[in-house]
Amino acid sequence: MKKYEVIVVGAGAAGLIAAGRVAELGARVLLLEKMERAGRKLLITGKGRCNITNDAPISDFIDHTYPNGRFLRHAFSEFFAQDIVDLLAKYGVETVVERGGRVFPASNKAGDVVDALLQWVRNSKVEFQCNCKIEKLIVADQAIAGVEAVCQGRKMAYDADAVILCTGGCSYPATGSNGEGYKLVRQLGHTIDPVMPALVPIETEGNLAGLMQGLSLKNVKAMVWVNGKKLKEEFGEMLFTHFGLSGPIILTLSRFVVDELRKRNKVELSIDLKPALDAQKLDARLQRDLNENGKKHLDNMFKGWLPAKMIPVFMDLLQLNPDKECHQVTSKERRKILQLMKEMRFLVTGHRSFKEAIITAGGISTKEIDPRTMESKLVKNLYFAGEVMDLDADTGGYNLQIAWSTAWLAAQSCLAKEDRGRHRD
Repeated sequence: MKKYEVIVVGAGAAGLIAAGRVAELGARVLLLEKMERAGRKLLITGKGRCNITNDAPISDFIDHTYPNGRFLRHAFSEFFAQDIVDLLAKYGVETVVERGGRVFPASNKAGDVVDALLQWVRNSKVEFQCNCKIEKLIVADQAIAGVEAVCQGRKMAYDADAVILCTGGCSYPATGSNGEGYKLVRQLGHTIDPVMPALVPIETEGNLAGLMQGLSLKNVKAMVWVNGKKLKEEFGEMLFTHFGLSGPIILTLSRFVVDELRKRNKVELSIDLKPALDAQKLDARLQRDLNENGKKHLDNMFKGWLPAKMIPVFMDLLQLNPDKECHQVTSKERRKILQLMKEMRFLVTGHRSFKEAIITAGGISTKEIDPRTMESKLVKNLYFAGEVMDLDADTGGYNLQIAWSTAWLAAQSCLAKEDRGRHRD
């Protein structure tokens, strides 16, 4: 049985950082990845561009993280946005800051980020094996002792002083993150908080969204309604699809939508197409436009109010004749137009699967993890990093930063603990 000081399981964002840092600190580390190559999920993040992090302060990261962003305060203080930017810069990855503070590689290629991290890992002398699936975490006397794995068809056992589990969640299972890490730690007594797709498109009733398929809206407000009460709202961009709703603000709200659906509540999404105007100001504008264009047909008037693809949908929902002249529009019809512009409602029937979810909500309960070290409170010398834990965040680079920060802290912690043990000896 080969002996390592640290074994890192999973060569995604968290695993690469954990392995690289452990090796950089001088320890013998083995990085095991079940897929044929590292960083497969990283390659598709940010639509292939890789939203590395965000230039927001730590407090914003905490506010954008669920269910308990405060758990990450220490991890963020140890390794944060500028730290990952500086690390990547050492290996030739220049970065740019875009709208909303989102940080991307200047090349717009996620592959450059993966290549840089792999170069760092190689330079740090990490032992690296792909096609290696972990079957069991070996525990002796309530402490981690190693792992059992099948590597390229052969059963193997590796002895280790510490293990950092970076197996990811369940989103994009084709990249290797299919929830296997949960099974490994559940056998050790860890609690797995309910696992759900997050940052995932939403399915809605009927064909209303489908009639506007492909239409992208900017500067609109989306609201989540649960059993008739407003729960959450977001302002920004969204997209209509053949099955329902997607786009940045819908993905951000999806975490709450999926959770409420799981509780079997009635969930609706409404879209305010004119959030800059309250009902009174919008009504005044509609009246002015209709009065000033009395002879104009209603469908032509709508071209100044809405995207072309929405006009026939509005006409049908409001049962308006597109050839009706503006001066013939009644006050009742005008109020209906206003109501639909301010609150276009969609009954939510479901959500897309993990295959289309950017991130996983749920996972290993953070109540059973020490936030100062990322070590398990149940099994000594077992550490966690990244999406395998019950931590998920909004879009904008927040989720990747969670992976970078928790992995760095786990690496630092397991080596510091080992050094303390050496001194006692």
